[in-house]
Amino acid sequence: MKKGKVYLIGAGPGDPELLTLRGKRCIEEADIIIYDYLVSPEILSHASPEAKLIYAGKRGGNSSSQKKINELLIKEAGRGKTVARLKGGDPFIFGRGGEEAEELVQAGLDFEVVPGVSSAIAVPAYAGIPLTHRDYTSTVAFITGQEDPTKGHSSIAWEKISTGVGTLVVLMGVGKLAENVQMLLDNGRSPRTPAALIRWGTTAEQETLVGELNNIVKLSEERQFQPPAVLVVGGVVRLRETLNWFEKKPLFGRRIVVTRAREQAGSFAEILRKYGAEPIEFPSIEIKPPQNWRAVDPVIKNLGSYHWIIFTSINGVKYFTERLKAKGRDIRDLKGVRVCAIGPGTAKGMENLGINVDFVPKQYRTEAIAEGLGKRIRGKRVLLVRVQGMRDSLPRELKGQGARLQVVGVYRTLSPAKPARELRKLLSEGKIDMITFGSSSAVKNFFGMLGDRGLKKLLKGVAIASIGPKTTETIRKAGIDVDVMPAEYTIPALSEAIVDYYGE
Repeated sequence: MKKGKVYLIGAGPGDPELLTLRGKRCIEEADIIIYDYLVSPEILSHASPEAKLIYAGKRGGNSSSQKKINELLIKEAGRGKTVARLKGGDPFIFGRGGEEAEELVQAGLDFEVVPGVSSAIAVPAYAGIPLTHRDYTSTVAFITGQEDPTKGHSSIAWEKISTGVGTLVVLMGVGKLAENVQMLLDNGRSPRTPAALIRWGTTAEQETLVGELNNIVKLSEERQFQPPAVLVVGGVVRLRETLNWFEKKPLFGRRIVVTRAREQAGSFAEILRKYGAEPIEFPSIEIKPPQNWRAVDPVIKNLGSYHWIIFTSINGVKYFTERLKAKGRDIRDLKGVRVCAIGPGTAKGMENLGINVDFVPKQYRTEAIAEGLGKRIRGKRVLLVRVQGMRDSLPRELKGQGARLQVVGVYRTLSPAKPARELRKLLSEGKIDMITFGSSSAVKNFFGMLGDRGLKKLLKGVAIASIGPKTTETIRKAGIDVDVMPAEYTIPALSEAIVDYYGE
């Protein structure tokens, strides 16, 4: 049996992009992943499909399950498994990682610590509060707001840190906010000291409440501030008014559903995240190669006989060129064949492969495509490369222009088996701001996954964004209005249109 090992990994403060490269690599290699409450689904998505995920979250200071977690780590590593112990923030800063490491040493098991970005530094930074600043303070201290209740006394030297440290950061401090603030006041900290509470820091739900020590408790009660939150005390809080950058992003606080296929969702999600949104990936479409290549292989064999090839999507380009390579051929076989790419995204994908594009329609409409090609395809052999089973008027329009047309499907789209329970729950709770669609297939599958039961009611108040006219037409046929559609039918243009929509 191979020797087991445990990685004690800091998963960061909430923003999945703050996970370290080392942490990501360890998650990818793990057989077992034991994760805490604050670890985001995006971070868990790095896990191998074969990995076993075990939730071991603790909330509200409840430590009764720590013994079971220790036993679980020892059990799985003892069986020769590679275990990723995922903890919010950093494992050695109020994360009980030191206790878990001690248990592993006593059990004779290997472990490695993978530091994480602590919420103690990241959350204030996302609220525009630098913990040190030479015009304010050169000292900072981290304090737990939830001491072990079994100790019977406080081990925090309140009489020293209250006035001896410039900036104080209290983690997990909402539950005992009044007690902790009173300890600072009783030990000499000025009631007029600026203070800030930051809830769900580094995420789209981030909420910041600024006051002073003499009123921060009252303000938090009025706002009904709930955990998880970080308390920052010190003059540096004044800098938030100038340095607040994250909460000023144009899509800050917006939860936007991305329905693209998993392989393509990442780039769109990255753009949305750059604008401050929280993208929720819910693929409503899976893209697969054909079940067989019987219809495609003869076409590839006789590529030189065509005058034009029309690609309708980047997926068509991908699967066509992959099959070309599998048959021992390459883009040199396209020599002398003119190429049409429908949409700038398709054109860019082809150019990245070294394929020159001869024509890109100005509009992605059937009539515009056929009319744009016009005389160029009259009497010519034309190959239309697209998804299997697509039914629209494009072939008829191309034939109407005199093309000797052959249509070949090089990929197929399927509806994922993923249940929609969690998404329905978020929609019913009003926690989704917008749903985006990049194709008609994604629309049909998405509505099918949600079901017809109360669909309009479920989507009430949710904005709908469509990449182009064909997709918009499919959405409207379902009785749903479209709020956003870009002039150019690309993902970057759709992203900018969403920013403009919320800006208005």
